[in-house]
Amino acid sequence: MSAGIDAAGVSAWLAENVPSVALPVQFRLVAGGRSNLTYLLTDASGDRFALRRPPTGGVLSTAHDMGREWRFIAALEPTDVPVPRPVAFCADPEVTGAQFYLMGFVDGLVLADDDAGLRLAEPARARAGEQVVETLVRLHRVDPTAVGLGDTVRSTGYVQRQLRRWHRQVRSSGVSYLALLDEVHDLLAARVPGQSDGIVHGDFRPGNMSFGPDGTVLAVFDWELATSGDPLADLGWLVSTWQEPGDEIPGTTAGPSAVPGFPSRDDLVDHYAKLSGRDVSDLPYFVAFSRWRSACIVAGVAARYQAGVMGDDGYADEARTRAAQAEHLVEAARETLRT
Repeated sequence: MSAGIDAAGVSAWLAENVPSVALPVQFRLVAGGRSNLTYLLTDASGDRFALRRPPTGGVLSTAHDMGREWRFIAALEPTDVPVPRPVAFCADPEVTGAQFYLMGFVDGLVLADDDAGLRLAEPARARAGEQVVETLVRLHRVDPTAVGLGDTVRSTGYVQRQLRRWHRQVRSSGVSYLALLDEVHDLLAARVPGQSDGIVHGDFRPGNMSFGPDGTVLAVFDWELATSGDPLADLGWLVSTWQEPGDEIPGTTAGPSAVPGFPSRDDLVDHYAKLSGRDVSDLPYFVAFSRWRSACIVAGVAARYQAGVMGDDGYADEARTRAAQAEHLVEAARETLRT
């Protein structure tokens, strides 16, 4: 039995609500989810789906919102932003302990780390980097109101909202360097640049995408943090994850970019600026913001693994390693903001 799945309850719900799924079904926890839990669901016909639900405990306020994920992939499916096919949403937490949704399974390579990057043929790596940027530009061209997401557009700025949210939530995670996080929070709050509006994914990186063998992006996953806000927040996050050989500052999360053949950070930014036509001069601020925000997120993830509510997906040791590196990210953010 997979943690977080009531097989009988989910099967009964599927029988009543999703007749295209042939019972019985099998569930397997998929490694790679660091916040919400993702399962591969295989039905009696051999068709495969992905099921997403929150952790089994330690859920932070406003996080792990399955309804949000569902809304964004359903709204974006008709656009040129590649997302998994939305299948069904279950709003009843009694079925398996939390709301969940079902989407089509996208069979591709998730570029979550260097090992995954090496599995992509070297000629395809440059294309993969270009595709990441081109997909981000397509997302940032989508008008939230035009796709039925107008009610997600907020009157207050994205950065201000994020600073409040993560500053509040990190205080419940038992992090040891809270004074440093407080200091950088105050520096960020005092230097917020002017902001525009669009759709922000919130965790846009190769580890949340599926790629074809030629480097084409097949789908973007993990929309739990999606909202309206300044598109440079997504670019800043992507750049903060994009490691190059010899970097002293750790990436905000693991990725494939240090493998030979992937484009550089400068290449990413230049490609984005050219395709989008956006002014990227405030990008250093958004990179610093991303590093601070990452430290807040990592503290929460580490706390959930320590509490044993994330299932046995093999990531617990890496979560502890990432938590140990997070303080260096905050120090780097402070250095950027002081210059």
